[in-house]
Amino acid sequence: MSETVTTLHDVQILICTPHEKKLASEADAIALIGDALYHGTELIVIPVERLEAAFFQLKTGLAGQILQKFVTYKRRLVILGDISQHIAQSRAFKDFVYEANHGNQIWFVTSLQELSERLNPKR
Repeated sequence: MSETVTTLHDVQILICTPHEKKLASEADAIALIGDALYHGTELIVIPVERLEAAFFQLKTGLAGQILQKFVTYKRRLVILGDISQHIAQSRAFKDFVYEANHGNQIWFVTSLQELSERLNPKR
């Protein structure tokens, strides 16, 4: 996998590239978490392009399986990109995103600038 390690507001971040293997299973999530642990990062940014379509259909359970791994291994997760189409198609997914964005473990953001603003301790 190709990743970039960076720091924003004193938070070590692993940023995944959009054009690598899709995150399609718990095993894929564990491999990515292993990369984050190797690099010493606490937050992982995954571009929306890296997620299988089933991730956005909550009834498949894929989102729950993948996200639970990040919670279990205490790695914060950011899904980066435009998810408006998925939100428009599913009230359940829209509600899930709303709740996630009000927590501290999983966020859905549209840009790295938005992530930077959320991480800014002075906001």
